Amino acid sequence: MSIVSFEIVSVPVSDQERAKRFYHETLGFDLVREAPMGPGQKWIQLSPPGCATTIALVTWFDTMRPGGLQGVMLNVTDIDEEHALLTKRGLSLSKIGQEPWGRFAMFNDPDGNGWILRQPPG
Repeated sequence: MSIVSFEIVSVPVSDQERAKRFYHETLGFDLVREAPMGPGQKWIQLSPPGCATTIALVTWFDTMRPGGLQGVMLNVTDIDEEHALLTKRGLSLSKIGQEPWGRFAMFNDPDGNGWILRQPPG
């Protein structure tokens, strides 16, 4: 197989500008690209700083409803520090839990897309 990586994860949103503010200002993602894309549409692509995988805030897939993305994990090196920082920025996260696959907290974006903040074990 010649697939070597994930590049873009489509995140279904209802309001691209609101979602852009959330991912950029609250989560601290970098704005990679923003450009017109056809009539009344915009391409908005962001990524965690230094991360090769990006997200695209999409509104044009009929079968991808806002809030339909669930369970995507974002790895962090220190979940306690990140949890405190994001809480200070106004994000509502679950309490930090522990599983064999790591320590984690969950949160939703403004559309209800569910994310997992995870510190891998070890």
